[in-house]
Amino acid sequence: MRTTTLGAGGPEIGVIGLGCMGMTHAYDPSGRDDATSIEVIRQALDLGVTLIDTADAYGPHTNEELVGRALAGPYRERAVLATKVGLLSGGQAEGTSPGYVRNGRPEHVRRSIDESLRRLGTDHVDLYQLHRVDPEVPIEETWGALAEVVAAGKARRIGLSEVGVEEIRRAQAVHPVASVQSELSLWTRDALAEVLPYCEREGIAFLPFSPLGRGFLTGRFASFDELPDDDFRRSLPRFQREALETNLALVAKVREIAERLGATAGQVALAWIVAQGRYVAPIPGTKTPKYLAENAGAADLVLSAEDLAELDALPTAAGARY
Repeated sequence: MRTTTLGAGGPEIGVIGLGCMGMTHAYDPSGRDDATSIEVIRQALDLGVTLIDTADAYGPHTNEELVGRALAGPYRERAVLATKVGLLSGGQAEGTSPGYVRNGRPEHVRRSIDESLRRLGTDHVDLYQLHRVDPEVPIEETWGALAEVVAAGKARRIGLSEVGVEEIRRAQAVHPVASVQSELSLWTRDALAEVLPYCEREGIAFLPFSPLGRGFLTGRFASFDELPDDDFRRSLPRFQREALETNLALVAKVREIAERLGATAGQVALAWIVAQGRYVAPIPGTKTPKYLAENAGAADLVLSAEDLAELDALPTAAGARY
């Protein structure tokens, strides 16, 4: 697989990573199988998909436990392991998925890293990320606690998630920012205006989550009724019936380009993201070996300037993110 680095001077990673959330959380509970998920994580390493992303909030806790089992023994040293802190189950915080509240208190960070390391079965993570900035806690205080985690050898680098440029700057004044993780896809492009260009200039890795539009951009869903029961996408505005019908036109155009290139719609969507910068590495999630291989294959798809222009011209998605 083609590689990049986790920002300037960071470790080498494949240009496609793996988001593990859906293996235990949020998406289609009936499709979960721990044994298969462990196989997927280990196959990912064989394919060069080395950035493995989880969080203490997923489950909560069960996702880190699963990833820890998958990376036991010789697998751990082959992975660039990333987890997160700063969200807790129990409510709805603005700018987050349903069911979360923010907690950026330094004491919470200090306690949570030890709990995450125990669940992950490791003595350090390669990237420890602030899942969301807590508006009740100055970012300098939260980031200072994360910097303490680095000083203690419990994390190699620290990153932010879903932040603006001013928040990145404030964090940088305390400790280097290795990465920013935010939503970016062909139907969510907000980061292209300011955040991604800033990260590019500063040598900060940009890690897009939901790069396949929560699965929609693959063409998997043609109607609201096809969403699995108890799947949290049923609560999201873009998946409601009227918005979904409108957004199908976007998918149709991606499919048209994919057919021309002999690729899948998902591969085109991922290749477009990889083309957005030197240190951009999307982290699509999957629970199956088939889709893991398909996603990894996107690393070999190089889009022409004409392809990119067509994709850049796609309409804005109908409906808000949350």
